[in-house]
Amino acid sequence: MIVQSTFKPAWWLTNPHAQTMFPTLTRRIQSPIVREERLELPDGDFIDLAWAEQGLSPDAPLVIFLHGLGGSVQSTYVAGQMQAYHRHGWRTVVMHFRGASREPNRLPRAYHSGDTADLHYFLQRLAEREPSTKKAVVGISLGGNVLLKWLGEQGPQILIDTAVAVSVPFSLHAVADRINRGFSKYYQAYLMKRMRAMFMQKRDRYPDMLTDYVHDLEHVSCFWTFDDRITAPLHGYPHVHAYYREASSRQYLASIATPTLVIHALDDPFMTPEVIPKEHELSEYVTLELSQKGGHVGFIAGRTVGKPSYWLDQRIPEFLQQTIAS
Repeated sequence: MIVQSTFKPAWWLTNPHAQTMFPTLTRRIQSPIVREERLELPDGDFIDLAWAEQGLSPDAPLVIFLHGLGGSVQSTYVAGQMQAYHRHGWRTVVMHFRGASREPNRLPRAYHSGDTADLHYFLQRLAEREPSTKKAVVGISLGGNVLLKWLGEQGPQILIDTAVAVSVPFSLHAVADRINRGFSKYYQAYLMKRMRAMFMQKRDRYPDMLTDYVHDLEHVSCFWTFDDRITAPLHGYPHVHAYYREASSRQYLASIATPTLVIHALDDPFMTPEVIPKEHELSEYVTLELSQKGGHVGFIAGRTVGKPSYWLDQRIPEFLQQTIAS
């Protein structure tokens, strides 16, 4: 089902780039984490988890949060969401993708838009630890793509109760094209800088394994080149076209059998409206909530200049309340 969003942008932040960049440039907020945990993976690698649960019951509902490309528990949107969940009495755990936390992961590989195996393993471990706890997963941007792909792969499942995905790159090749044009190149440059830094650090750690992949990495400036030379071969794809085709979440939406809300803005500067799935591509369990404005993970409302209201911090808990708090 596709519905019109109730989101109304702040009159002083109607530009999609302003919506996208304002929180990063101006919002000062910290994630309320109280402990960190390292989860060992079957292949000898690890992922780091950040928990926010202070003062809450150990059987309180749990929100598993998946960050976007280049994100972490330090990201502004992560902190805002964690604080919102805490106000509702829900625990939160941020699942850092491989290599996204403070310490580099052990293997040459890292994470990518279609990597659902680590999420599945973590959710299985959570089910063993907390079989009766109500659980939801919230994914932002890349994390939302991973989440929707996992939901579609699973079909009927019992590991979580509900899900929310925001500003999802449904079709990766189209996103790589769009972000390489106009002002959106700014976002590409920012993300490329973060990804280059991560892999240059890994190159120093694994020179014998990564030299062929990251040669002349300093001059890689677009996602098409980065994903063809590094992401695809490091993660078992023959080339970038196969990676973009197989890792995109759009083709999995019809198979989702978990109550899922997808929030998206038509003016998202990371992609064009053509990437947005049509009604017939959605399963009966998926609600796609579209707004005319909102940018990429922006959705900032507010009537007074300089006093923003972060709508996602209200809308996502409102949806989750229907399932995990019942």
